[in-house]
Amino acid sequence: MIHPHGKRLRSPGGSFLYEVQGPVCRLYDREQLPWPSCSLQWKGKQPSWRRIGRRFVADLSVRRCPSYFVSGVDSSGTRWEQVLTLYQHRLTAEEKIWWYGKGAL
Repeated sequence: MIHPHGKRLRSPGGSFLYEVQGPVCRLYDREQLPWPSCSLQWKGKQPSWRRIGRRFVADLSVRRCPSYFVSGVDSSGTRWEQVLTLYQHRLTAEEKIWWYGKGAL
């Protein structure tokens, strides 16, 4: 289920209202890992699972769920923007290809 631009979503508790700006592919930046031994620029001994390849990769923790860039507002009127992943929804096989297929990255 892909939500169109402008669709309004409520948080499960009803405290927040989100307006969808558009779908996003959540990427994981391998350079932001907490230890230098896994950095792509690190020249010494690499871990056994070697960090060779792209800097940005699809975030596997959210790969089954849709993510959107949203504008949020709370009950007091405070506004913000963020990336929101809807873990309660699962992407169909066709949607996964569209969202995270090799052509999308």
